[in-house]
Amino acid sequence: MKPIKIMTTSLSDIPKELIEEYDITVLPLTIRFGDKEFRDGVDLSTEDFFNKLKESDELPSTSQITPSMFIREIENILENGYQVMIINGSSGVSGTHESALMAKKELESDDIIVIDTLALSYTCGMIVVEAAKMAKEGKNKEEIINRVEKMKEKGDHIFSVETLDYLKKGGRLSATKTTIGKILNVKPILTIKDGKVEHFDKVRGSKKIIPKMVQIAKERGLKKGSEYICIAHGENAEGLENLKEEIRNVFEPKKIIVTEIGCTIGTYTGPGLLAILYIRGE
Repeated sequence: MKPIKIMTTSLSDIPKELIEEYDITVLPLTIRFGDKEFRDGVDLSTEDFFNKLKESDELPSTSQITPSMFIREIENILENGYQVMIINGSSGVSGTHESALMAKKELESDDIIVIDTLALSYTCGMIVVEAAKMAKEGKNKEEIINRVEKMKEKGDHIFSVETLDYLKKGGRLSATKTTIGKILNVKPILTIKDGKVEHFDKVRGSKKIIPKMVQIAKERGLKKGSEYICIAHGENAEGLENLKEEIRNVFEPKKIIVTEIGCTIGTYTGPGLLAILYIRGE
């Protein structure tokens, strides 16, 4: 049986230490500020990205990974005697998954598996890491796929942004929902449903955001004493520490994984984001 190599993209927001520990191949999407291009997480740190975002009059553009980029990486992996499992962020917000499918079709190999998690950030990332951990342990393709599919069904995202403007400008949230949020002068709490951003709830005032997010996560199946819970932020260190304390007090997880929202997702959420990312019931 050929060993399995796990591949994903920068949409998964996996901390660098986990990428290295589990030898995950991560392909970066491209961010464009004017005529300058940057590879997400490679040429541009999240800190530098948010500084540029605040200084820019226009929203930067993002480019998906092309089929040819996938083909180049896949061929290298196959030549080294591996099967490759590509686990992508949601096809509902990025064409990158379709590019991976096109690459598989072009290469015509049964050693290529392509999976759409319908998730973003580290909700996708934790699925990728689990698959890579299983691959490192020598689990077979069917075992890994079965686990990934079960995690997909239970993956959840609860997050809040400072403003809905970035989601609107990037086409990830309707103008109507954005306008309603502004009129009511509320802080939105969002989730991902069927691979797309959905307005889930709202609060009045920033101090209520974290307690409300925690309450929602609890109601949606985040268990006390979980093996791990991930929290994420986009240039919001103070909010992150407050969220970490609340998570620790309410859920008492064995481990809290902290990650930063990458440049690609940060383009559409803007600075100030806070997120709870987890697998329901685990």
